[in-house]
Amino acid sequence: MAYSTEEDKLVLGGRTFLSRLLVGTGKYSNFPLMKQALERSETQIVTVAVRRVNLDRSSESLLDYLDTDRYIILPNTAACYTADEAIRTAHLAREAGLSDWVKLEVIGDEKTLFPDTEALLEATKTLVRDGFVVLPYTNDDPVMARKLEDAGAAAVMPLGAPIGSGMGLQNPANIRIVMESVSVPVIVDAGVGTASDAAIAMELGCDAVLMNTGIAGAQDPVAMAAAMNLAVKAGRMAFKAGRIPKKLYASASSPIEGISR
Repeated sequence: MAYSTEEDKLVLGGRTFLSRLLVGTGKYSNFPLMKQALERSETQIVTVAVRRVNLDRSSESLLDYLDTDRYIILPNTAACYTADEAIRTAHLAREAGLSDWVKLEVIGDEKTLFPDTEALLEATKTLVRDGFVVLPYTNDDPVMARKLEDAGAAAVMPLGAPIGSGMGLQNPANIRIVMESVSVPVIVDAGVGTASDAAIAMELGCDAVLMNTGIAGAQDPVAMAAAMNLAVKAGRMAFKAGRIPKKLYASASSPIEGISR
């Protein structure tokens, strides 16, 4: 049977999505540009950094440019360095009416923005108990991925490379092991710089990709958003199609067996 994107849907937090591309809302030069890029990406889930957005709408806010009939808002605990900070930020987002979903970040190092996985696990346990759908940003460690799943995380989101670095997947082997280690969706988060990076993540079998800087920081964010959309779709389709095995030597595309000489 031919592959169908309509049938191959992402199930996340008990909800079903056609798009496997999650997109952030930071770093755009203006809100109208952000809105155009989100539309071209065809994303259905957008992340919003709670501590960097005007929640009371007393002045112009990026929230004014997000169609909640079109997008699931995924509050992000970016810039939180302790479990308590992240937990309070998630509750603030929910109380402000954003969502009971949370992209959970607990940063452990200011220079690399690598996660503090001990604090991340603690915050995950608490927020799951508090009724949140938790999507934790973590490192590419399969042991921690299992612990996060056991804690009730709706997905695990291992980094491909440091946040905003654009270096692409630096350790695809670890990402593959993470996928083998958990049953919840695996979403590559951080490090995607261009369309080929997104395609590689999806060809590995990842369930989705989340990105911000790769789109917002491009010379033409709207065009890059469209490219990322196509790359995620192509990578997923290639994964489902099943690539040929790699071989050391050539294999003729027009075999000569059965041809008389």
